[in-house]
Amino acid sequence: MRVLVVSAPLVGHVFPLVPLAVALRDAGHDVLLATGGGGLAAAGAGLSVHDVAPGFDFGRIALRVFPRHPLIARAELAGTAGTRGAGLLFGALNDQLTDPVVELATEWRPDLVVYEPFAVAGAVAAARLGVPAVRQENALFDGRDLVQATSARLGAALRRHGLSELPPPAAALAVAPPSVATQEGWPMRYTSYVGGGELPPWLREPGERPRILVTRSTLTGPGDKGPMPAVVAAAAQVDAEFVLVRPDRRSARTLPDNVRMVDWIPLDEALPASAALVHHGGAGSCFGALAAGLPQMATVGPGDRRHNAELVARRGAGLALRPRDITPETLTRLFTDERLRTAAGQVSREIAAMPPPSDLVARLAALV
Repeated sequence: MRVLVVSAPLVGHVFPLVPLAVALRDAGHDVLLATGGGGLAAAGAGLSVHDVAPGFDFGRIALRVFPRHPLIARAELAGTAGTRGAGLLFGALNDQLTDPVVELATEWRPDLVVYEPFAVAGAVAAARLGVPAVRQENALFDGRDLVQATSARLGAALRRHGLSELPPPAAALAVAPPSVATQEGWPMRYTSYVGGGELPPWLREPGERPRILVTRSTLTGPGDKGPMPAVVAAAAQVDAEFVLVRPDRRSARTLPDNVRMVDWIPLDEALPASAALVHHGGAGSCFGALAAGLPQMATVGPGDRRHNAELVARRGAGLALRPRDITPETLTRLFTDERLRTAAGQVSREIAAMPPPSDLVARLAALV
């Protein structure tokens, strides 16, 4: 069969869809990934990729949308807007994506469309062609809420394509471990394409001291300070080794002796030899640490970052902190508190018990 996979043109949205797309391809199906922006890097996984968002600029969309909704914009920066801010942003984005995605689908004629919750243009295309659509989760929200928030702002695009509302999907794929978040659908183990990079040999083995990896977002914007500057400021007073992954210029200026830097690396390969992960609260980073069974420190911030961090902390698998609350004491607790490690290990085993993407291929094919 022919499968069209549709994602918002952002790395953090596209890369979690790649493992299923690759599994479909490896099973002999024709797969085409429709995205744009940084997500076009998914071509590195050997997938056919089509740019449906030429000139994509997320910041430009935000500058157009948020001034008309100042209260929601303020809540979004604080991470307290729930799905309201995302609905505004991704509703506007999908208004731009819908026509190119429908045009691509009409030309390519897929038998099945797989879309992520912030790419409801894929569901519109499937409805227009009369083929089944499958929603694949790639975050820690319930995808039904995200789709509802996004499609509520999509009235004109729906009408252009003869729809009064977005039809429900033929199936949904739920990737969140149930003890952390609730999602509707067939369970599927979360995995993600890492986008290349090589792991230095010294990161494959544990060091003399506990190693803490520190990452930052692939998407930056207003209110996004991230954890790196605070970690660097506290690191000298912690008996651990810190590794900054893709550090920003501010964080990399002057480093204590126990802090090292690396460029883009396959993070999933570095996690097993590490003691903990500190990150910005993105869903991919949360999932990575949970899958590896590592305690994590997630900073609360704009968009979904507060929501993600607080879910992890509520499960007991990590700490949710503001960057200014990162101290030598909280960093030390991260790799010495056995309760955090125990809870993270429990979630890791929960994720490992979920079916891998390859196990879902036959079930998806049966929808056609």
